[in-house]
Amino acid sequence: MPPDALATALRRMARAVSETLELKDVFARVTEAATTVIPFHTMVVFRVEGPDTFRLYSFAGFLAVEHHTIEPHTIRFEDFSPAIRPLPGAAKRIDDVVDLLDPAFHVDGKLRQEGTRSILHVPFFRGERLGGFVAVGSREPGAFTADHEGALGAIADLLGLALEHERLWRRDAERRRRLDAIDSLLEVLAETLDVRGIFNRVSEIVQAVLPHDRLMLTSLSTDRREITVDAVSGEPVADFPTRLPAGDPGGCRNEYVLIPDVEAEQVAGSKYCSWCRARGTRSVLGIPLRVDGGLGSLLFLSQTPGQYSEEDIVVARRVADHVSLALSHQRLAEEERRATAARERAARLEERVQALTHELETTRGYHRVVGESKQWKEVLGQTAKVAPTETTVLLTGESGTGKEILARLIHRGSPRAGGPFVALNCAALPETLLESELFGHEKGAFTGATAAYPGRLEQAAGGVLFLDEVGEMTPAVQAKFLRVLQEREYQRLGGTRAVKADVRVVAATNRDLDAALARGEFREDLYYRLRVFEIRLPPLRERREDILPLAASLLEEIGPVVGRPAAGISREARDALLAYPWPGNIRELRNALERATILCDGGLITVEHLPIRADRPDPAPGLAPAAPEVWSSDGVSLSGVERDLIAKALKEAGNNRSRAARLLGITRAQLYYRMQKHRLDAGVT
Repeated sequence: MPPDALATALRRMARAVSETLELKDVFARVTEAATTVIPFHTMVVFRVEGPDTFRLYSFAGFLAVEHHTIEPHTIRFEDFSPAIRPLPGAAKRIDDVVDLLDPAFHVDGKLRQEGTRSILHVPFFRGERLGGFVAVGSREPGAFTADHEGALGAIADLLGLALEHERLWRRDAERRRRLDAIDSLLEVLAETLDVRGIFNRVSEIVQAVLPHDRLMLTSLSTDRREITVDAVSGEPVADFPTRLPAGDPGGCRNEYVLIPDVEAEQVAGSKYCSWCRARGTRSVLGIPLRVDGGLGSLLFLSQTPGQYSEEDIVVARRVADHVSLALSHQRLAEEERRATAARERAARLEERVQALTHELETTRGYHRVVGESKQWKEVLGQTAKVAPTETTVLLTGESGTGKEILARLIHRGSPRAGGPFVALNCAALPETLLESELFGHEKGAFTGATAAYPGRLEQAAGGVLFLDEVGEMTPAVQAKFLRVLQEREYQRLGGTRAVKADVRVVAATNRDLDAALARGEFREDLYYRLRVFEIRLPPLRERREDILPLAASLLEEIGPVVGRPAAGISREARDALLAYPWPGNIRELRNALERATILCDGGLITVEHLPIRADRPDPAPGLAPAAPEVWSSDGVSLSGVERDLIAKALKEAGNNRSRAARLLGITRAQLYYRMQKHRLDAGVT
């Protein structure tokens, strides 16, 4: 064979391979060029498809005539007799096959029918892997030489390159077709913000390019211990799990999960298999969904072994990208809805606060609601939230902070606003009288009970009962009142008939009820019944930015009462108001301003008009402030005398409160009240 002839033929073949991807044209031009260097009447290509399967391309000879096309068809190793079967990875030349052919094999029969005498098989490769064989046949024995074998090897390399180019092109075209089909998901997903609601429609679209029996959407909990099944395509299954432990097939945290067959030896013992096997699943392809706020997975489940391969990952990722985008839009929409709802709730709350404040404009004590400090706004916000409910409220804070005003605010904003507001100071009455005032009594219930008397509970029916200084209740009254809160009924003193308690209870105290619980002076069960919703009123010293607005509002209220409104407050007086700790809180501020208004006689209020000392220390935290000192004409402090008497009685009674109260001729509740007023709760000194 002339070397120039082979080089010319190979150049012609190389141009054919480089100029077109159409195998029909490539094979025709290669065949024409090959006839100039190799004597054959049959030329075929076997491309490896599986362990024992080829795709046969026939473009010269009897097979091409028989099939009238070069479109490939399948042929197996078993179709060749062992004597003529191609050798993997090596060329095979047979000079005469007449005595070797076995008609029991399909290819042998065809070769004998055609009259083939000599054959030559040459392999070609895809990288390190066998790609297939190029074979030629001749009706002449010994038609092929070593030179022909070398030439066919070079031709095989070019044909292998052409087949690989065509395979890659077809794979890329198929991938583009599948991806384009997946993009139709965008129109469906754009119609709704709830992916779960159209999950079956998503599955239908994907089914055409990525077959599956179930499509499953999962999400991973924030602690990454549990997987939630958010959506599953197909008909509902009664026992299909909604939650899985992390690590089961729903938890795709790597780049992807691909299980060709859960029954295969290499994965038979994995944690996925029992879950999949129980549901008839053989193949699994899982793609992670990375959206703001957490991790999730999109899983394709098939009952067909080997359903998914590496080729399917790109398509599955495109599906996952579209679903992730839809989930992100859904999350953003939900966040916007929540933010809008929060803004609306805040606006309604602010409107409610303003409405409640407006309700009190014409009522006594309105000016004590004034305040712009953060602490006071929090109090008003809590009040506006609890007012429309029937919840029992406990108001805590020092004396004079405006607990009764807040209780009236709750009443005005409640569904019981049309009912009465009835107040009762538990510290102002001895035990027997407190019980009678609270529950009422029947005629003859005790000496002096000449007629039946409806108690405050009965008077407050349909409205609000405000119990001020509830911490001063005696244990006996506490036990009876607990029944009111638990059973919503009570009995008058001396009565036998249960009366329904149609009231909402708002209680207030300036005592430390937690300390009273520890000392056994207040019932724990009653404490928790009262403290369903606690609002702590800050003392005035904790909201100093409200002092001057409060002072201005109080002066507007005081002016008409005294008949000589003040012209204002001097700068020094304002500084003094801000510097003073106000142990008596708003009540003390009002009294100080009323006195100053009288003394200024219509002029500016100055420091000299104010009965305060800016250097007075703040009261000890956690204790109610002592009442202002009251001086007699000879300089004796009545408050001090009272304190000394109480301390002396407690000392003489060995700190026994009940005995000390009897020595002083007062009730135990009155003793507690005065001990707190004089800061004797922590012990007598």
